[in-house]
Amino acid sequence: MDRQFLGWSLLIVALFGSAMGVVYSRHICRQLYGELQHLQHTRDNLQVDWSKLALEESTWATHPRVEEIARSRLGMQLPPQEQIVVITP
Repeated sequence: MDRQFLGWSLLIVALFGSAMGVVYSRHICRQLYGELQHLQHTRDNLQVDWSKLALEESTWATHPRVEEIARSRLGMQLPPQEQIVVITP
């Protein structure tokens, strides 16, 4: 009788430990899923910001804009035709 009681007691403790392990692992899984959702939302927002910045960069780097800034801010201008020298190899 004493051995049988000890066997059943160990089985119940093992069953309870297994159940607690399942509950804990599901809890951790839910926490990690929530963190994943948050990180994906952050990634999407950063992707939108990057797209906006790439568009802005391409707008600022257009040839007409660079030429206009060179003329207005730096006082640059094209040289007269007679000062242009073409070098051929």
